Amino acid sequence: MSELLDFWWEWLPSLLNGLEISVAVTAVSLALGIPLGLILALAVQSKKVAPRTCALVAVEIGRGAPALILLQFTYFGLPNAGLALSSFVSASLALAWCTGAYTSEIIRAGLEAVPHGQKEAASAIGLSGWDALRYVVLPQGLRVSIPPLFGFSILMLQASSLCFAIALPELVSQAYIIGSNTFRYMSILVLAGLLYAVICIPATMAVSALERRLGHHAD
Repeated sequence: MSELLDFWWEWLPSLLNGLEISVAVTAVSLALGIPLGLILALAVQSKKVAPRTCALVAVEIGRGAPALILLQFTYFGLPNAGLALSSFVSASLALAWCTGAYTSEIIRAGLEAVPHGQKEAASAIGLSGWDALRYVVLPQGLRVSIPPLFGFSILMLQASSLCFAIALPELVSQAYIIGSNTFRYMSILVLAGLLYAVICIPATMAVSALERRLGHHAD
C-alpha cells in the first residue's frame, strides 16, 4: 500500500495539470454552450419557419451525433476545409455544440413550465411579447432550469475525458501517458477516477441541495 501511495504522489502533479485542462475546457464549453442553448430553445419555439428549422437541425445533430464524433469532426475534419484549430479550441467548440443542443431542451422545458396564466397576465397589463419573455417568462423558466443545468455541467466535465482522442492533454490523456510508461494502468486510472470523484461527488450533492431549496421556495 505504501508503494502505491508513493506512485500516486509521484503521478499526482501530472494528473492535476490534466485536471486543470479538463476543468478549463468544460468551463469554456459551458460558457459558450448554455447561451447557445437559450438561443436554440427560443428559436425552436419561434413561429418563423427558417429559424425554427435551423435550430431543430442544430439540436438534432448535437444530440444525435456522439460527442466523440463532434470532437473528431472539429479537430480532424475542419482542416480539410482550411480551418485548422488547436485541440483545446476544437474540444471547446465541439463540447459547446453538444452542450447547446442538450441544454436547449432543458431550457425549453423550463420555459414551457411557466404557467400560461403568467403569460396572459403579462399580456393583460400591456407588455409586448419581448417584454413578457424578458421580464416574466425567462426569469421563471430559467429558475426551473438551473438545477438540471448544473447537473448537466457535471456530465460535461466527465465527457471532457473523451478529449484524449484529439490529443488534448487533459486528465485521462495524462493517465494514459503515465500508464503506457509504467504499465500500471489500474493504479493510475483509479487515481484519475478519484480526482474526478473529488469534484463530481460534492458537485452532485450541491445540485441536490439546490433542487431541494428551489423546490421549497416554489411550494
